[in-house]
Amino acid sequence: MKILDINVKNVKIPVVFESSKAMPVVSLKLVFKAAGSSQNGKLAGLARLSANLLNEGDMKLGSAKFAKELEVRAISLNASCGFETFCIDINCLKEHFAFACGKLKELISAPNLTEEILNRCKTVTLGEIAANENDFDYVARQGLFELLYPKSVLSEPSIGTKKSIKAITLEYVRKFLNEHLDLSNLLCVLGGDIDEKQAKELASVLEILKPGKVRKLERFSPSDKCESSEIIRQSEQAYIYFGAPFDVKPEEKYKAAVATFILGEGGFGSRLMEEIRVKRGLAYSAYARNLLNLSYSQLYGYMQTKNEKKDEAIAVIKEEILKFSKKGVSKAELEQAKKFLLGSLPLRLETLFKRLDIAQGEFYEHGELGAFLKDLDKISALSLSELNSFIKAHAEINQLSFCVLKNEI
Repeated sequence: MKILDINVKNVKIPVVFESSKAMPVVSLKLVFKAAGSSQNGKLAGLARLSANLLNEGDMKLGSAKFAKELEVRAISLNASCGFETFCIDINCLKEHFAFACGKLKELISAPNLTEEILNRCKTVTLGEIAANENDFDYVARQGLFELLYPKSVLSEPSIGTKKSIKAITLEYVRKFLNEHLDLSNLLCVLGGDIDEKQAKELASVLEILKPGKVRKLERFSPSDKCESSEIIRQSEQAYIYFGAPFDVKPEEKYKAAVATFILGEGGFGSRLMEEIRVKRGLAYSAYARNLLNLSYSQLYGYMQTKNEKKDEAIAVIKEEILKFSKKGVSKAELEQAKKFLLGSLPLRLETLFKRLDIAQGEFYEHGELGAFLKDLDKISALSLSELNSFIKAHAEINQLSFCVLKNEI
């Protein structure tokens, strides 16, 4: 695994690259930074809808014929967006990679942006939004983010709302793609049965993009107001979602991984599962985990319980997190966490595609490779006193906000 640099229009594009002849396949991902749902502005769902339109072929062939040319060669070409990034992926056999790159260039040059396609994508999206209204986990999670990030783009559903989707025009989509698919914010990930010389030829594909300017990703801070909200629905269970600030320095993320594994991510061995399911029988499962992104950082958790037990469950969550932050963990808990993490995490390096995903994350966050293996070494060397000092220094995880979807009792 290495970083190659290719120059396109005087812009240096980093390429996370690994050559592997294990299988005659090639994988390419274009990652546009500060280009996902965080860039929606006042139109929730704009980035996601733009990605959906980009999956509808080019103007010359249209949706069906463009898809057919890919299908007969078993080429996967897909656009998607997360909160921070907008991605275009290609996966194909080595023999069809040049053809796939040509289709990618055609797609970016003249995407199939027509009123007919826009209306079709809108109809599908509105159907998904309607379906989400009956997904109680989705509704409760969205309610939590409205509490934690009020009046920000994080409080809006990434898929959009009925109102915002209806307001999106072709001009908004054209402007979004034109402004966010550029060279200055591009990271490429390339691997498979391909050599460095062929990788450098990627420049001819990227020439279609304009240089653009480096965008800064906005940072969002979760609320520390300890607010609660309830959503009343006809439900046999109470869906409890909770979150709190978790201000972790980049160099200490490995400590946070160990800490929350013990608190609520380690299944039956975790503190929350032990108290909530094993000892009290309040729920089938209960979790707490980290969401440590470049744009926001928080503790996040959820559980389900009987409607009449929701107050008791919330009290237990608060009590266990307070106890955790004040007293830390035991030596036995640390050793158990180390055994699992050091044994399971290396399995993520088994395949080329997993290694590329890890390397992408490393370079995206740190600007270099190797953090994953370094963190494994740090976890191995982590002492009980170091971990407990870290835990006790983060009392902000007690600033919990809750969103509960429940039946009216």
